[in-house]
Amino acid sequence: MSTSFLDLSAHLWHLGRAAATSQPIPAMLTLLKIRNLALVDELTWELDRGLISVTGETGAGKSVIVGALKLVLGERADKSLIRTGEETCVVEAVFSLQQADEINALFVEHALDFQAQEDLIIRRVISAHSTRQFINDSPVTLGLLKRLGEHLVDLHGPHDHQSLLSTDRQLAMLDAFAGAEKQVAQFRDQWQAWKTKVSEWKELRDADAISSRELELLRHQAEEINAAALQADEETELMNRYRRSQSSSRLLEQTAVALKYLSNEEDGITHRLGELQRVMRDLERWDPSITDRCAGLETALLELQDLENTLSDYLDELEINPAEATALEDRVNLLESLKRKYGGSIASVLEARDEAMARLDNVENRGEKLVALESQIQELRHALDAAGQKLSACRRKAAPKLAKEIASQLKDLGFKQSAFEIALHPLSEPGSHGLESTDFLFGPNPGEPLHPLRQVASSGEISRVMLAVKSALADQDATPLMVFDEIDANVGGEVAKAVGRKMAVLGARHQVIAITHFPQVAATAAKHFVVEKEVSHGRTRSRLFPVSGEARIHELVRMLGGGGDSARAMAKSLLETI
Repeated sequence: MSTSFLDLSAHLWHLGRAAATSQPIPAMLTLLKIRNLALVDELTWELDRGLISVTGETGAGKSVIVGALKLVLGERADKSLIRTGEETCVVEAVFSLQQADEINALFVEHALDFQAQEDLIIRRVISAHSTRQFINDSPVTLGLLKRLGEHLVDLHGPHDHQSLLSTDRQLAMLDAFAGAEKQVAQFRDQWQAWKTKVSEWKELRDADAISSRELELLRHQAEEINAAALQADEETELMNRYRRSQSSSRLLEQTAVALKYLSNEEDGITHRLGELQRVMRDLERWDPSITDRCAGLETALLELQDLENTLSDYLDELEINPAEATALEDRVNLLESLKRKYGGSIASVLEARDEAMARLDNVENRGEKLVALESQIQELRHALDAAGQKLSACRRKAAPKLAKEIASQLKDLGFKQSAFEIALHPLSEPGSHGLESTDFLFGPNPGEPLHPLRQVASSGEISRVMLAVKSALADQDATPLMVFDEIDANVGGEVAKAVGRKMAVLGARHQVIAITHFPQVAATAAKHFVVEKEVSHGRTRSRLFPVSGEARIHELVRMLGGGGDSARAMAKSLLETI
């Protein structure tokens, strides 16, 4: 007896559910807090791993959950969503991290002085006049929040498939499936080196456009600065000597006065202390105990004598001849003039000199340099082509395998006679992603031509295609949290059940939130939450609560569209089949 699709799907789901309890997830949303967003006044949602379903009647507030997550992901805030009568809206998400290398690299790139450890806290505060965002209580830009969100959450709804439609993203998916990370990195390094040299060649090629007047100016700048023979560290010492030269007469006068106080034969301090020292020695002969009381006198006399000698030397140094003073003044004026022309420091002047000389060298030796660059470009292009061919070989080998896997997933999701192909288109010039572009081609109906996914008009179809792609790439997709917002719309009961099982299998390697109207999807979840609207004290508010046991059966009966024993039996059956 052959195994039916539902039996096989159920078996795979059980395997996935078992794996979900043992396999590490790089990050997981553990807490979502919402205050004053639309109908939600206060909501605290604690989440676990695996597939989580969110259900509720139309208009109950399920969209608020998605809206809050989009705010966390860096979407611009709509001030009209602030709850009526309130001044601010706050959304806070806590992610538990197992692997944070890419996230920490992002923080380093944006010069943030902290690293993500076990918990990453993202908070948006929205008021009528401002929007602020914080990561671990540090204010950040909306752009950084958006980039961080790309590492944490993959959100899919009726209008959220731009990433799947992007050919660059499709190429990245193919590379992930092919396990071509090493080849991609090698090609990117070679491409960057090649592009850099090509840019240098183009800049040098266009250098002949410089006028003779500009050329003469460059020569003058280089010669003027070189003639000054500047030293990067000379300015401080020069200015000290200059100031001393300018004040030499006053310094001479005051130093002479100080020496007079110290060494005058009759009134000088050292002369008086010498007399005092002789008196104290006479006292010591009569009373030796006085020696300890006067121990500091000899030290003081020695220090003052040292000071006298030092000031005498200083007085000799102050004898600056007029020629030396003039030379110092000329040097200071030269430095100040160069700084005014080329920047506010000696370093800026030297940098201007280097730039002028480099440009002169490029212009005057242009032909020789162009030949050298052309040779380097040719060598780099050979290396680039070799790296590109290795990457292309990986892609050509993996493309039919990935297409076959996605086609298989599509059949499970109700596209029984659909076709799926991955086309690779050679580029005329190497691009940053390789030697080719790609297109994911889909044809839902036999006999009809396949079209790129961006030309698929039906949101219901593209939603299921997206789920098929995500299922095929479950092992390679690094995004830890996936959110599916009613992507099961417009499908039948059996297909909806298959959609639910696909999501549950994804829950083995990701945290998955499914916002759904279908009981077949909700029943496959490991955790089930209900959004309900209620009126309290004349105000409407939405609340979120978990359901299990009889409460979960009751919610599934509501979703099935009726009461009675048959609906209850069907709800129990849906839960039992998982």
